Amino acid sequence: MPKTLSDILLLGDERLYQVCEPVLRSELPKVKEWVADLHEVMEEVRARYGFGRGIAAPQLGIMKRLFYLNLDRQMVIINPEIVEPSQEMFELWDDCMSFPNLLVRVRRHRSLTLKYLDENWHAQEWFVQDAVSELVQHEYDHLDGVLCTMRAIDEKAFKWRP
Repeated sequence: MPKTLSDILLLGDERLYQVCEPVLRSELPKVKEWVADLHEVMEEVRARYGFGRGIAAPQLGIMKRLFYLNLDRQMVIINPEIVEPSQEMFELWDDCMSFPNLLVRVRRHRSLTLKYLDENWHAQEWFVQDAVSELVQHEYDHLDGVLCTMRAIDEKAFKWRP
């Protein structure tokens, strides 16, 4: 049964704090179904809340190292690895589909290189910076059971979305 907005795990759900298992090559046929669900739910979030550039599989209870981005094109990121994060950091207000009305001030690497497998199981390498670097770090954190609330710069780093 396809996933919907009501299937997003919300802040406090124990599954959001679990480290995800790698996607196995034998699971590649399931990836297409998972990505369809991720895409559909992200579109619902965009329609309701006005944001959403990426979503991680564990946010829908799929406890696999997979996330989906929809920037200038759709991207499937399987078993990612962050390499060469920059020393330079920057701060921004982060949001999350698992708590859509809350913004959290976080510090992220200005740039990094992401190694991953695409939906065809081909190895890829992608250098990202600024807003896309932040997005990749946010989604990658989900795969390790880390939420942006856990990366808040201090106890005053929270505010409601205007």
